Amino acid sequence: MNNFEFAYPLAYVLLLLVVCIYRCPASVKKIIFPHLDLFSTRMNWINKEKLLYSLILALLVTALANPISYEQKSSNKKKGRDLVFALDTSGSMGESNFDKENPDKKKLEVLRELLKKFISQRYDDNVGVTIFGSYAYSAVPLTYDMNSISFLLDFFDVGIAGDSTAIGEGIVNALRVLDKGEAKKKVIILITDGFQNSGAISVKDAVKIAKERGVLVYTIGVGDTNSFDAKLLEKIAADTKGQAFSAQNGAMLGDVYEKIDLLEPSTIRSQHYLNKQSLYIYPLALASFLLVVMLINSRKERV
Repeated sequence: MNNFEFAYPLAYVLLLLVVCIYRCPASVKKIIFPHLDLFSTRMNWINKEKLLYSLILALLVTALANPISYEQKSSNKKKGRDLVFALDTSGSMGESNFDKENPDKKKLEVLRELLKKFISQRYDDNVGVTIFGSYAYSAVPLTYDMNSISFLLDFFDVGIAGDSTAIGEGIVNALRVLDKGEAKKKVIILITDGFQNSGAISVKDAVKIAKERGVLVYTIGVGDTNSFDAKLLEKIAADTKGQAFSAQNGAMLGDVYEKIDLLEPSTIRSQHYLNKQSLYIYPLALASFLLVVMLINSRKERV
């Protein structure tokens, strides 16, 4: 069903100029309406020329107000997916030489920068962040405010949750964050550069819970292929109907984010409208036509 509204309704304040056509002194009219010679010398309210001039003005104001037709307007409550990043901040994430262009940067720093770029393009998702090392905790609850997430990411550093790697706890904690969301589709993006060697929750139990709740898990192993448990990450992804990726350097990690962005697209809604069509051209065209007719008639009368 099509809906209709004006983008700039305040433009209709200009319709007060119609009153000026009839009531303003001649000196004021000359400033606002330079073509006073188009008016008839009769000063009654049923003046055809003035009515036509008023209609043209009303059509121009309508065009300026920009009437819009659209099928649906997005509500304040967005309807994308609930997406939680489970980030490994163990001691090994402090290693350098991960990014060839910036060899001095830690793995976590490169990951953080690429993550900020990725979330800046999530237009309709509810995003949260879980940090895990020797233990896991909820770093950012689900939110649509991507600027806040980017700001908080700068406070996460290597070892903030311990130097070991508790992948199982990372997944379970991400599931707890997802519990607060209301979206039908729920996704975890698990990023690690190590092996499960800590935590009270096994990866097997964590994956079982994710499967029961229908949560899809993408896994990303970063660093040398020997530095993380590739088989485990592949099994986590396969069991939850996700996909497993690996990134040996910063450029590859950027490519992985682009692939995930294609797998989990976030719709861009222009000005919160769907199938929006501006209709200003119609009143503008009609006003132009009437103005031409008015000018032609005026010339004929003079001849």
